[in-house]
Amino acid sequence: MEKKSYHVRNVIIGVGKPKIIVPIVGKTKAQIIDKANEFDYDMIDLVEWRADFYEDVYQVDAVLDTLIELRMVLKDTPLIFTFRTDREGGEKAIEMPAYVALNTAVAKSAMADIIDVEIFSGDDIVKQSIDNIHEAGCLVIASNHDFHKTPSEEELIKRMLKMQSMNADIPKIAMMPQSKADVLTLLSATSRMYEEFADRPIITMSMSSKGVISRLTGEVFGSAMTFGAVGQVSAPGQIPVESLSEVLDILTKAI
Repeated sequence: MEKKSYHVRNVIIGVGKPKIIVPIVGKTKAQIIDKANEFDYDMIDLVEWRADFYEDVYQVDAVLDTLIELRMVLKDTPLIFTFRTDREGGEKAIEMPAYVALNTAVAKSAMADIIDVEIFSGDDIVKQSIDNIHEAGCLVIASNHDFHKTPSEEELIKRMLKMQSMNADIPKIAMMPQSKADVLTLLSATSRMYEEFADRPIITMSMSSKGVISRLTGEVFGSAMTFGAVGQVSAPGQIPVESLSEVLDILTKAI
């Protein structure tokens, strides 16, 4: 099936080896900007600002002010903006009207390139969010995280199809494995979704040390992006970006 790809600043998502995303999880503006200044941008493709860690995240003006400075540091590196809610493993809770307003304001600022929207926030909320973000000219990652288990292969595919049907640009699922079999379930669902149903890039991962292999083999099974760490991780199982980059290069050359 022919698939869309996205040219975002200096990166093409959906073509070639999986693109490396590095998260920023600082609590203060200074920590966020300092972390962005630490990165070796030759090794990473995108940055994700996990804004749920930010102490002033409920103040939209403060978020936008930090975004402006972050964009100055990132230059032409694409930025994903994510408020991960506490129900999906994030740091804070947020009311849905505020969630929509925050994501919309960030999209309209043109400082971020991709906005994460949790697909199980309620269909009306999700549709409104995606429409607002697209209208502002940003892409949408629709996401679902389960930090306790890995559902069946059919359920994982069903969730990604829902994301695709709701017009998200990039479906993303991250599941917690309880066994090696769960990791295989995630990889099989990824492969089937990519080969049979997806008309756009997808992101999948199996979290924790059990699932590390899923963060490395996206080019084999069909996941277009993966997460590496520079210091503090934003989810269990992320490995240092230097090691991740090296393994991805080895697999790409072998394939």
